Amino acid sequence: MGTPEFSVPILDALATRHDIIAVYCQPPRPAGRGKKDRPSPVQTRAEEMRLSVRHPVSLRNPQAQADFAALNADIAVVVAYGLILPQAVLDAPAKGCLNIHASLLPRWRGAAPIHRAIMAGDAETGLCIMQMAAGLDTGPVLLRESTAIGRQETTGQLHDRLSTMGAALVLRALDRLPDLAPAPQPEVGTTYAAKIDKSEAQIDWTQPAAVIDCQIRGLSPFPGAWTMAGGDRIKLLGSRVTPGQGAPGQVLGGMTIACGQGAVEITQAQREGKRAGSAAEFLNGYALPSRLI
Repeated sequence: MGTPEFSVPILDALATRHDIIAVYCQPPRPAGRGKKDRPSPVQTRAEEMRLSVRHPVSLRNPQAQADFAALNADIAVVVAYGLILPQAVLDAPAKGCLNIHASLLPRWRGAAPIHRAIMAGDAETGLCIMQMAAGLDTGPVLLRESTAIGRQETTGQLHDRLSTMGAALVLRALDRLPDLAPAPQPEVGTTYAAKIDKSEAQIDWTQPAAVIDCQIRGLSPFPGAWTMAGGDRIKLLGSRVTPGQGAPGQVLGGMTIACGQGAVEITQAQREGKRAGSAAEFLNGYALPSRLI
């Protein structure tokens, strides 16, 4: 049970060792210029594998729950599915439902754990294999694995690493399932990873360089932190903290920008209607104004 690109490596891994009797994902959504319905990455991959695909709008109605129960599944593996699983669904598989969550629970329960970990400046994150319960990411943890967050790593890069790690970790969990002891999550250290709002993406250059650097990397590639350069709105998609002083937003040379404290060097950027590129590519034929807003 999964929907976005993050879930695809997990589907691939499960198919190498286990019989998948059904794949659940969210329904196709309008996308692109023509706003035609586009299947999710999981649906596309499952159909390529000739697996049975189901995409109910909700699992709350009795028929959807009966259809799920009729599968007589041993276990359900859930990763970034996007629908709430009612208790009747959680109880249907003989061995319950396992969730792959991209944080070290109880830190960053909720919708955007990868973004939030980078935006908060966390030194590490990881994955948890959790027995699903009725609350929001509150179930006991069966297996966890941590990883350091690179000093210049973006959400997009960390997303891909964690997806690959999750594929390997869930196979280990299924192999060892009878021997794994569920560990209740502590209440101390609980944080919530709220869905990213586009209003968070505008850069305030009066903030310290470390905060702005985490914002840029945490929102890359989507929705992309942005600033105004003269009349141009530009996305800043990669950065690092660097020595420098000046008025907030002042361009100190190249793509080094002064912040409230210190400076950041922009390593990847994108103008509206243009492709993202390195700092050198961005500046080729384009002159930044003396100050960004």
